Amino acid sequence: MSESKTSHHFDVVIIGSGLGGLVSGVLLSKAGKKVAVLEKNNQFGGNLQTFVREKTIFDTGVHYVGGLAKDQNLYNYFSCLDILDDLEWEQLDENQFDQIYFQETKTYYPQAQGYQNFVTQLAKQFPKNKAEIQLYIETIQEYCKAFPLYQFDFEGSYQAPYLEKSVQEVLNDIFTNKELIAVVLGNNFLYALDYEQTPFYVHALTVNSYIESAWRCVKGGSQLTKALTKQLKKHGGKLFKYQEVTGFLTDETNVLACETATDLFYASDFVSNINLKTTFGLLPENLQKKPSIKRINTLKVTPSVFSVHLVLKKELIPYFNSNIYHYDQLNQVFNYDQTIETDFPKMMVITTNPKEKNQTFTDNISVMTYMDFHHFQKWEHTKNTVKKPQNRGLDYEAFKQELTEKVIDKMQIHFPEIRKAILHVSASTPLTYRDYIGLEKGNLYGFEKVAHQPHMTQIMPQTKISNLWLCGQNVRMHGILGVTISAFHLAKAFLGTHLFNDLIVKK
Repeated sequence: MSESKTSHHFDVVIIGSGLGGLVSGVLLSKAGKKVAVLEKNNQFGGNLQTFVREKTIFDTGVHYVGGLAKDQNLYNYFSCLDILDDLEWEQLDENQFDQIYFQETKTYYPQAQGYQNFVTQLAKQFPKNKAEIQLYIETIQEYCKAFPLYQFDFEGSYQAPYLEKSVQEVLNDIFTNKELIAVVLGNNFLYALDYEQTPFYVHALTVNSYIESAWRCVKGGSQLTKALTKQLKKHGGKLFKYQEVTGFLTDETNVLACETATDLFYASDFVSNINLKTTFGLLPENLQKKPSIKRINTLKVTPSVFSVHLVLKKELIPYFNSNIYHYDQLNQVFNYDQTIETDFPKMMVITTNPKEKNQTFTDNISVMTYMDFHHFQKWEHTKNTVKKPQNRGLDYEAFKQELTEKVIDKMQIHFPEIRKAILHVSASTPLTYRDYIGLEKGNLYGFEKVAHQPHMTQIMPQTKISNLWLCGQNVRMHGILGVTISAFHLAKAFLGTHLFNDLIVKK
């Protein structure tokens, strides 16, 4: 440790300015704590970040959200944070917020907003299975009611039996039509499905909010960052960029300070919103020996993503107010694994980002597909960020280009004139997400949850080190809603019921 480092003193230091860190920071600062949020990069927000190509905004991770209509769950959480007035959203097509497409059947299947509308629209293509679709919706609702925090209820506790069953076990008891099962699982990119292993509650909690109501961010998800940092500053919180934490200073039982290349941040408590394995790796070896830390270090992460971002010429591609989930074959829905040697990509998500409401044409399209990190292991030793740019080499760029061309080729199924409309192309790989967001192997959604083994990934906000706390996608659930809930869960445990209850007044 260098004696020349600048020292700071706070009540709470939050490591990582992703959604969980910012929401935690707002709640704790509103409760009167002196809070600092540290970010290793130039841009705050983690997966809320946006980037610009040819003056066109692209989202890193916030492509659409659910539950934002008045009195729905995400609306209630955002209301408590006082950020609703600073956010601009556009609701997706109520009759098909997601279109599930199979090249095998050459058919688009709708997933609609509103429970009854979901049943009505899908039953048009599966009239003999309408009762099964109704039972599916009722089962999703039943599972969601078993998780009080999902319902904005901070008094109840979740019902443990609902953690156990797999997607396969529940859906095989509901449906008799495999094609219909594939359709209701068609937007599984939202949670990285393994049909036999993924718990059904992960599916239910994820898709339910979108079925209630589905929305796109106008001008990108970074508006969430701006709204949250505005509230953080309003309540006295401080933000520090280019402050990557390299270690903790500790005594025998607690964290005393966290250290960066230039500064020391002392606090009574520390909240980590970064990769949990990275967090615990910052501790001295004697504190890493705790059984809970050893367990976390064995957990498998979800797959990563390869993304292609297209800037389009004006007024050539009509704006589409839904997302397209493409699969070559029905059976490719049931697992996120895909090879890149043949027919790549076998699945992809096609979406767009509106820059104003009620657009006629779009000037951008983003395409995402699952990507295993091992395909980019050759360049694992490289690191490229805004602060420390590094050219990964010509072979890396050639490989990216090869994959990008295959993605665009397959996009022509849905947009035959797409090549004529392209003005600029860029791509993101698992290494991009690893370096900019700090995700282990560039993973999408943190640790992989496994049916019948819920204890393995049950991670609480308070660690066995009494003044070290956790939030983010590995505590409770991933996604905008899941991570927001994890931060509220942390705030309640941190502040106690009485102080916390003063914060959760809906507007």
